[in-house]
Amino acid sequence: MSDKRSIIILIADDDAEDRMLVKDALEESRLKNNIHFVENGEELMDYLHHRGKYADLHTYPTPGLILLDLNMPKKDGREALKEIKSDDRLRLIPVVVLTTSKAEEDILRTYDLGVSSFITKPVTFSSLVDVMKTLSKYWFEIVELPKL
Repeated sequence: MSDKRSIIILIADDDAEDRMLVKDALEESRLKNNIHFVENGEELMDYLHHRGKYADLHTYPTPGLILLDLNMPKKDGREALKEIKSDDRLRLIPVVVLTTSKAEEDILRTYDLGVSSFITKPVTFSSLVDVMKTLSKYWFEIVELPKL
């Protein structure tokens, strides 16, 4: 059994308040995984390709799970998802969309591009904690993830 706590979660979200809420919700759900944040799709791709300030693989290891907001500046989540899933080295990383969007078009398009799950951000903090507990139980206790 692999050490599930060693799996890095990379969260791509441009909203500072949402990033803080997700971080707090993950802590509240007693998740022990290391969490890294990027603020837009360009930073996400730089992190995944270890470019620029993300060049140090020890400091910025390849994530085992990406939580992806769709609506971000510079490069949105849809574009980043398309890039990730078309890259042989990155496409095995599970991507969970965590967004305010409820648009059927976004749901269909992201699944078509290869997203693992689509979650609409809950409105309340307690609901977000519940979602993070379920998400972490599923991804880190139930599912076997590929070694990257």
